[in-house]
Amino acid sequence: MGRITLEQVTKSFGEVDVIRPLDLSIEDGEFVVFVGPSGCGKSTLLRLIAGLEDVSSGRIEIDGQDATELPPAKRGLAMVFQSYALYPHMSVRKNIAFPLRMAKMDKAEQDRKVEQAAAVLNLGDYLDRRPGQLSGGQRQRVAIGRAIVREPAAFLFDEPLSNLDAALRVGMRLEISELHKRLTTTMVYVTHDQVEAMTMADKIVVLRAGNIEQVGSPLDLYRRPLNEFVAGFIGSPKMNLLKGAEAAKDNAATIGIRPEHIGISSDGGEWAGKVGVSEHLGSDTFFHVHCDGMAEPITVRSGGEVDFHRGDQVYLTPDPAQLHRFDDKGLRIE
Repeated sequence: MGRITLEQVTKSFGEVDVIRPLDLSIEDGEFVVFVGPSGCGKSTLLRLIAGLEDVSSGRIEIDGQDATELPPAKRGLAMVFQSYALYPHMSVRKNIAFPLRMAKMDKAEQDRKVEQAAAVLNLGDYLDRRPGQLSGGQRQRVAIGRAIVREPAAFLFDEPLSNLDAALRVGMRLEISELHKRLTTTMVYVTHDQVEAMTMADKIVVLRAGNIEQVGSPLDLYRRPLNEFVAGFIGSPKMNLLKGAEAAKDNAATIGIRPEHIGISSDGGEWAGKVGVSEHLGSDTFFHVHCDGMAEPITVRSGGEVDFHRGDQVYLTPDPAQLHRFDDKGLRIE
């Protein structure tokens, strides 16, 4: 079991409110990602769940039991840190077994659990090496193995991939997702990378300035953002947001349109403009088009075979069925 419930939880450091009163339910077996810009409170919220920070007010329940005042070791959770936190003088085997030794578990049972975790994480050939002899991705797997052997109610990941290069990040992202499917254990994952959030999560929690802006599945947030902040934060490249006279449709203060929902041609369309920067990614090309009368360039996502150059005259046509409308408070208009 790994159900986690937060009721009116807050956290303040002195006079600074880092987490404002919030409620959140994380169901058993869910993969939940906290995402938001730097300083939004996502890591603090994870540390409150782990017990590494005390709540200022509110209540935290784990599997129906009040865990608000429980020390970290009594919560049945396992945390995986950004820095791996491995012991450099110990072998991989001893690093993974460390929490079991602290619990004074029988040696034969320790060995069994370590071998099981190593098999799951493809670390069997590295058990006698030290962390310094491993790659960054392998060290992160050791840290995850140390969490697995504890058989926790939930895993808590605090930006575990931020120290890895781009290729390793993609590989570890897939490995952690596969691990979740095999273990079916609750996972709560913090990242500032919305691509990680979109590709890994069952449920995303978008945070800003200590508040929850929206909770939902990746596609829910992508297709129906409840406010301008979520609209601009979720999606890569981000949604185009047009304001003022540019948005003069249906009494909206802001109109949003995603780059893939805008047609581009040289034959005429709704908005005229000239191509600025082009980003060619092979299968896709992103054009940044400076349209007449618009303050910011419009980003258009097109097929890789489309070939316009800087200064070319082009015409853009947004799909009217894909427009997102927001009022003067930044809230979605249905």
